[in-house]
Amino acid sequence: MKIVAIDTLLLRVPTPRPISLEFPEQKLVAATIKTDGGLTGFGYSLVFSGAGAEAVQTYLETRLKPLLLGEDPLFVERLWERMYRADRGVRRVGIAGYAVAALDIGLWDLVGKAAGLPLYKLWGAVTDRIPAYGSGGWPSYSMEELVAEARRYVTMGCRYYKMKIHHPDPRANRERVLAVRRALGDGVHLMVDANQRLDVLGAIRQAELLADLDLVWFEEPVLADDVAACAEVAHAIRIPVATGENNQTRFEFREIIERRAARYLMPDVCRANGFSETLRIGRLAAAHQIAISPHVVHELSIHVAGALSNGSFVELIEWAPPDLFEGMPRCEEGFFRIPDRPGHGIALAPGAERKYA
Repeated sequence: MKIVAIDTLLLRVPTPRPISLEFPEQKLVAATIKTDGGLTGFGYSLVFSGAGAEAVQTYLETRLKPLLLGEDPLFVERLWERMYRADRGVRRVGIAGYAVAALDIGLWDLVGKAAGLPLYKLWGAVTDRIPAYGSGGWPSYSMEELVAEARRYVTMGCRYYKMKIHHPDPRANRERVLAVRRALGDGVHLMVDANQRLDVLGAIRQAELLADLDLVWFEEPVLADDVAACAEVAHAIRIPVATGENNQTRFEFREIIERRAARYLMPDVCRANGFSETLRIGRLAAAHQIAISPHVVHELSIHVAGALSNGSFVELIEWAPPDLFEGMPRCEEGFFRIPDRPGHGIALAPGAERKYA
């Protein structure tokens, strides 16, 4: 079997309210890998907020696509290494990492279809049922919108909710978290996310004000590039630290692990060079008893969490309109049941290309 064509698309997808208050649209760089045997693989990278998506597509088309044409798609590891090592002067993070990911996800989708297995079973399944946490709580929300969103996730069965703490006054952040705690009660567990906005002292101060609320984690307290700072925070506070959505290779995650900078690692399959590297990151974390909670794209992330013994939550954030994909798993009673369709089980819905391209 040989790869005979790779077709790419750039999709512009408006986000629904209330997320649209923060991000009016998302962009996807999608790739369909075609073979001489008739099998196809579908891969994509969600470029959150859309910034740089055009550059991702250009890099995929001009630098990576030629490396795969004519090759056997079942040799995923070999093809991943070829893409990863293609340019000595371009690190496989950011734009290049998104491009590698879209193709790697498509290759694995094709392999799963060839084997007749969903990916989590192809990789050696641990579970077919993954707990979800509702994610949102953006700073642009009013207090009423914040509480309403949290309650909506609870009606879907979620027993975990993550919200942003972006206000420059840490006391204001505490008040927002307290409002959600009072509205939902003690039966729903909360996470908070600073999205890299604080320095070490600010993060420690904020954690002190939240320490009595029994939070599951404090996410990205400081700049993701500064692992030493994240480690300093992690060692100084009582709330477990989560990080990793903006770290994109196993080598970056190795430093996080060695510095004991987090108890939850959050690789994003679209940023971390695809399924191949995300699985390596997960297995590396397992050797250190650190949990993996993949970032967004839950429809893809569930396969990673279902294949790893240290998989924990997946993130439910409702960014995609219902007419974008076929096969989107539904959250029921706070869990995702991983579909048994071969590959990752996701396809563009009829008319999605015409509507969003």
